[in-house]
Amino acid sequence: MVERAVRIIWIVIGLVLMLVGLVGMFLPTHLLGVFMVLGLMLVLRNSRSARKRFVRMQRRYPRYVYPLRRLLKTPPQVWPVMWHELLRAERILPHRYRRLRRWRRRLRGERIEPAPAAR
Repeated sequence: MVERAVRIIWIVIGLVLMLVGLVGMFLPTHLLGVFMVLGLMLVLRNSRSARKRFVRMQRRYPRYVYPLRRLLKTPPQVWPVMWHELLRAERILPHRYRRLRRWRRRLRGERIEPAPAAR
């Protein structure tokens, strides 16, 4: 009985953290996204139904849930997730404004092929 009450308390704390993170995503600071991940960790560790729902979402929307899974790992893979999301967001821009891929290749010392000439 006491163990179940403790689980419910952890779930409520996790939901509150997720709510703070959700509100924080609309603010100019990015640190509040950390609260979203911490809240999700607490809820997934203490709720069997939330875990089942998370797995269902992972199978249905793997492209969107995979970054969350990488952030939930120990140790969290923050920089690779941020880099991947920046590259994904860069695809929205016109081709001439895409710079991240070229910068990465320059840092690695790879040969950069010139862009095809416009006709």
